[in-house]
Amino acid sequence: MTDSLSADARLALDLALTVRHDGRGGVADDLATVRGLTAWVAEHPEAVSAVTTVVAVAPGSGATEPTETAGSAGPAGIEGVGSAEFQADAAALAAVREVRAAVRALFAHAVRPDEPSPADAGRLIPLRDAVELLNARAALVPTVPVLSWAEGAEPVVRQEPFVRQESVVRQEPFVRHEPLVLQVPAYDGSALASALARAAIAFLASADRQRLRACHAPRCVRYFLKDHPRQEWCKPSCGNRARVARHHERHKKTA
Repeated sequence: MTDSLSADARLALDLALTVRHDGRGGVADDLATVRGLTAWVAEHPEAVSAVTTVVAVAPGSGATEPTETAGSAGPAGIEGVGSAEFQADAAALAAVREVRAAVRALFAHAVRPDEPSPADAGRLIPLRDAVELLNARAALVPTVPVLSWAEGAEPVVRQEPFVRQESVVRQEPFVRHEPLVLQVPAYDGSALASALARAAIAFLASADRQRLRACHAPRCVRYFLKDHPRQEWCKPSCGNRARVARHHERHKKTA
């Protein structure tokens, strides 16, 4: 059932899972550094929808007509420049970590009355603050629906950052047989944080939220979605560790 997750659910869950057990009794953070965020985005092309505006300037005219290049990336799975060329900076890292803190706080709220992930003990931001933060981040970058409809496939609509049309005006005489083409990147760290916030909002408002659980196996701090009603752990290895721990605990009590 996990394979049928929406792109929003997968992205929100993967963002939360950048906080993980380090294998030595502590917690590791995949987004602790700028380099870590750059690597994570490279592994999650759906996190970016980098649209490059191609501005074609007709000879002798200041008019422009932006068009989308074939290299844009988005949830539809189009390969492109977004995840491959995105380089995080300190501002992008701070914004994404802020969104992640809000997401994990809302995940903790969603799994109640069960306990949240052990990694969040004592560090969750208040529910109201988490909601306001997600809404504010989602609103930072306006988006527009973009339709894709490949031959033999169902139509797909994805949200992409709105690209403002800019006019290019030359003062001197301009004569050439072919249009001048300028490429204007329309993506930055604010768009990344905004896209992640929108994905989290979409997931939390969906039916998939009802399947969200925190794994409480030894040495695990993950959130996961239940694939069947009796599932207790995020993966079989966690179930094995939990059963071994219970076995040792019973023997200690009877010893």
